Amino acid sequence: MNTADYALEITKELQRSIARISDGEADQLADMILEAGNVFVAGAGRSGLMGRALAMRLMHLGIPAYVVGETVTPGIGPGDLLVIGSGSGETQSLVTMARKAKEIGAAVVTATIHPDSTLGRLSDLPVRLPGTPKDQQTAGSGEKATIQPMGSLFEQTLIILYDAVVLRLMEQRGQDTSQMFGRHANLE
Repeated sequence: MNTADYALEITKELQRSIARISDGEADQLADMILEAGNVFVAGAGRSGLMGRALAMRLMHLGIPAYVVGETVTPGIGPGDLLVIGSGSGETQSLVTMARKAKEIGAAVVTATIHPDSTLGRLSDLPVRLPGTPKDQQTAGSGEKATIQPMGSLFEQTLIILYDAVVLRLMEQRGQDTSQMFGRHANLE
């Protein structure tokens, strides 16, 4: 296959993956963001990068959003929300964060392949997303469920979920791109 063929196959995989996202879970995530005092996002590796993108868009919407671990991130408190992206749902540093957030009185949402994982069970809302390296061997017909390496399908599905939630929030808050652009970084 050439590069364009690979790109077409990736988009087909994403369409199948996105079709498996629960509307109810995605809508509930949007509602929880609107109800939160502050939103904190966390994830390890590439999942963390997707979370950073969510935090940026929430900031553009005027929603107080922070990336866990940044030097300017305040402490989480009661009424706040921690949004975690974790394919496995078992990343120890994220489990520790979730437990701490719950002890303090914040809500926790985890977007994960495994809603029955430690993070899924700790969460007020586990959002199930498809996509795992094991899918390459476990597709029912013996055909590969993904041609992509490692957690790529999960990470791509995660950013699409986050962007879809942002679109819903834009609608609910009556905002458009031009209003959001007014909060875009201007010292670059």
